[in-house]
Amino acid sequence: MDTEAFTLTIKDCQHTFCCPGCQAVADVIYSGGLDKFYQYRSELNRRPEQYSDNFVLYDREDIQQDFVEVHENNERTAHLLLDDMTCAACVWLIEKRLSIVDGVKHIRINAATHQCLLRWDSKSIALSQLMKILSSIGYRPQPLINDQQEQQRRRQQRLALMRLSVAAFGMMQVGMVAIALYAGALQGMDEQWVKLLRWVSLLVATPVVLFSAQPFWSAAWRSIKQRHLTMEVPVSLAIILAYLASAVATIYGGGEVYFDSVSMFTFFLLLGRYLEMRARYRNHQQTNHFTRLLPIAVQKTAPDDFSQLELVPLNQLMVDDYLRVNTGDTIPCDGVVIEGNSAVVEALLTGEVEPVVKRIGDTVIAGTVNTDGSLLIQATAVNQQTRLSTIEKLVSFAQQDKPTVQLIADKVASYFVAAVLCIATAVFLYWLNHQPESALWITLSVLVVTCPCALSLATPTVLAATVATMRRAGLLILKGHVIESLTTINRVVMDKTGTLTYGEPKVEQVKLIEQHITEDTVLAIAAALEEGSSHPIAKAFAGYRGRYQERYNVEHRQIVTGSGIKASIHQQEYALGKPEFVTSQSMTLPSVGQWLLLSKNTQPIAWILLSDQLRQSAMAAVHSLEQQNIHVEILSGDHQQVVGPMAQYLGGLDYCAGVSPEQKLEYIRQRQKQDPVLMVGDGINDVPVLAGANVSVAMDSASDFARMHADTVLLSNDLTVLAKAINIAHRCKTIIWQNITWALLYNLIALPLAAMGLIPPYLAAIGMSLSSLIVVLNALRI
Repeated sequence: MDTEAFTLTIKDCQHTFCCPGCQAVADVIYSGGLDKFYQYRSELNRRPEQYSDNFVLYDREDIQQDFVEVHENNERTAHLLLDDMTCAACVWLIEKRLSIVDGVKHIRINAATHQCLLRWDSKSIALSQLMKILSSIGYRPQPLINDQQEQQRRRQQRLALMRLSVAAFGMMQVGMVAIALYAGALQGMDEQWVKLLRWVSLLVATPVVLFSAQPFWSAAWRSIKQRHLTMEVPVSLAIILAYLASAVATIYGGGEVYFDSVSMFTFFLLLGRYLEMRARYRNHQQTNHFTRLLPIAVQKTAPDDFSQLELVPLNQLMVDDYLRVNTGDTIPCDGVVIEGNSAVVEALLTGEVEPVVKRIGDTVIAGTVNTDGSLLIQATAVNQQTRLSTIEKLVSFAQQDKPTVQLIADKVASYFVAAVLCIATAVFLYWLNHQPESALWITLSVLVVTCPCALSLATPTVLAATVATMRRAGLLILKGHVIESLTTINRVVMDKTGTLTYGEPKVEQVKLIEQHITEDTVLAIAAALEEGSSHPIAKAFAGYRGRYQERYNVEHRQIVTGSGIKASIHQQEYALGKPEFVTSQSMTLPSVGQWLLLSKNTQPIAWILLSDQLRQSAMAAVHSLEQQNIHVEILSGDHQQVVGPMAQYLGGLDYCAGVSPEQKLEYIRQRQKQDPVLMVGDGINDVPVLAGANVSVAMDSASDFARMHADTVLLSNDLTVLAKAINIAHRCKTIIWQNITWALLYNLIALPLAAMGLIPPYLAAIGMSLSSLIVVLNALRI
């Protein structure tokens, strides 16, 4: 191929490319303002021709269901794994390159896990085209599936173990040679034997430095190019300087060799990193082990004959398929019970160990366990679309957000490294003038012992453990600021219906105002008005639909959030809701309770009394919160005669009743002038106030819209979890500061000792590794 044909002028210089693909990519990078990529990248990318660009298969709906989420307005989100990323420059390039592509709405990359969250408009551009763009710039994308994540982690662990093994072998062999050299120095040894043993040490230590220590010096080189000092810089300097000094002494003669120290502290550094990685991996397994509990295969049935069973792989299960779940089996998908009754343990999702009875028409969730009879289920969500999988993704990305304390720790670590380098230089110069033969190893000890690994690990390990702990307690964290904000909460405000109560009202009494109408007709009209509504009150009338011969044709239905509902029935205007919404007349409630007024053409015709049972956990939750000196209030759109008695029953709580969604938001804003507020709600009318609170909690039974705007979701609907979560958040804060204090205290003590020559390099490596390990193990106490 004539390579001269593929040229491009960049910054007044003509460059030659091997193919038109590379020429095009370079043109895109510079024309799109992405030229800083070449400043930041730490190694050459693979050539595009090494990859297959046949991604058309991933445009198929049946293939996408495993790793793509479907949203409104033709938007979709793909979860991809970019296995060829090497550094922060890769993240920068990918995000910049795809952000300028038409149709791409959002891209987010986790540099640590190589996970890519890509949201795009499927009508504007196909997923295969986006994957081809990624491949063309050297990053081969593949669907993010749990098996591939697990394979990647296993590869990382195998490689880490291999590096550790090489370092261990080198440390032992060089150590034995070092003993001979030290003995020879004391008793006398021929120069030729000294040279031979030094060359043996050099040969054995070289793989340790080039292979085992590669993560340290490659990361250090990358951070130096980005002009951002990290903990790997002092460690790499110590390893490289000691190795080079020893190599020069071996090749040219004279001086001391430190191959034993290099091998030893490389081994201990890697050992600490490996143990730390194992601890983080176990924590990751605790947080993301849900889908591994699902069965590999399921018993699928024919839609026309439920007795015919076929064993099929789980990944071949489709929405609307029928499957049989026997006693003791884990339910493999979200679905609806078509046949059978059984008790299902939902502890995986809610934290509740007591089984929940499931009957025909009830919903079941993937990952829960059938403990009693056999169930026939029709699948409503499978694979990556299940609620279980959604929770995993939300938890994963919630862990990526950094609170203020972690940002401070990261910044301090960066300055700390710069200070260590300056101190190490001063220490070297001092010992060079006073005891030259000890200057190098003392400087190495200073560089290693003060590595701020523990400081950088102090916060993220605790946060990851806290997210997992709260998840097991029954609170799903969706936003990164929640843990930090929970420690500031002094006031908890709760909605009434569906939050303090079960949100399952029942008709208690009908009181007629117009005597020409019957109770049955009143309930039938109310049921017709509420049909199709998602409000909890509508559930009270669900049992009255279709019971009467007369069918009501409802037209022009109008729902006013927080007030009631209006509609036309047989050319007559009916309204159901609060008295002030239903009629202009001044009405007095018949008695204490939740009364709804039904009117015809603005004329009241009947009162309907509803009763909604208080949650069993409500009283205990209020008591637990008050024990933590947290003020609890009720904020409800229901009438004062309903909210007042409940507030009094719960211990004389402050309350605000009869308020609209707008008034709720204003109420919260006024309270926020006094204290940070945690708001608990469940309905669409709670969405504004959930979005406005410092921390918002949506009940698990809340509307999808409410859960979407909440910071957390109460999976078990157990209100006592709120006090537990606040307590866990305070423990998290305490452990974070314990870790930071320990990390700083360790460095303040170790640095002077190392500078005085009291800590040899291998003990410095042990001390640094132990400090990091202590931080990780302390985090797991949460």
